[in-house]
Amino acid sequence: MLRCGPDDIETLIAAGLPFDVQSGVRHFDVNDLYNLGMYSGRSNTQPELAFKMLFRFAGRPVEDLLRPRTWDFQVRLECADCRTAAPWHFEAPDAGRFGGSVTEVAAPARESAGEAAYTATVTTTGVRTPLISPALRRLTRDYLAAGYRWQMVPVAMQADYRLVHALGSTSCIAASLLLAERFREAGHRAEAKRGWFCGVLGGALDLPHASVEVEDDDGVLKTVDIAKAQLAARLSADTEAFQELCLGSVYNKVIPSTASGNAAFATHGCGSRTPVHVRADIRSLR
Repeated sequence: MLRCGPDDIETLIAAGLPFDVQSGVRHFDVNDLYNLGMYSGRSNTQPELAFKMLFRFAGRPVEDLLRPRTWDFQVRLECADCRTAAPWHFEAPDAGRFGGSVTEVAAPARESAGEAAYTATVTTTGVRTPLISPALRRLTRDYLAAGYRWQMVPVAMQADYRLVHALGSTSCIAASLLLAERFREAGHRAEAKRGWFCGVLGGALDLPHASVEVEDDDGVLKTVDIAKAQLAARLSADTEAFQELCLGSVYNKVIPSTASGNAAFATHGCGSRTPVHVRADIRSLR
């Protein structure tokens, strides 16, 4: 992942890279390794190469992101420590909020144990609705100029968005929660919402995502995808049009859900304290 040898690993450990020893073998946290790779400066680590590929689309004409696009949306819910049948709750796709649709829905069975599934056909579309409120535009500019460094952060930690930003870091959930708070302080109705970022590597990488939904001065509900704007600016020199699209408009590679920014996508009523694992497989339908 880091494209480095044993001597480099020893140097990182000496500098404070955390690890656990299990049966005589050192184990590292995947978030730590990804963050090291992202900022290694070598240009050949797995995280650097993955994010360059992830954002290839951001340097292309944005018109392709504004047309309707249909997805085969399949999610498997897994409750690892489940011992009894119980109701499932799944925060479903909600593309209709922004001109899309959700059809052919097959929701989880009323009660079951261990596993469940949700499938649907989801259509997304893009709409240019740039922010017009001077306060909203100033707050987004201030955030992007603050120098927070995007990192992989455990989901549970991202909810503590003040701690994440106090460390100089950010993530899509932490950024959206903080920005939504600042929008509300400026007098706007705003909420961080979760969804999925789709169409990456032919469906092999569908990423849970978060953004801010805010009511602008014109009364229109708009989306501020601050993390994608930040990442695009860092990873590609020719993404200005996409960055502007992220500041108020919607685009067809994101499927919004009903989940709030720091909520789980799914829960199971069996009483297990282990979070439900949500495995998404989202493929574009031609």
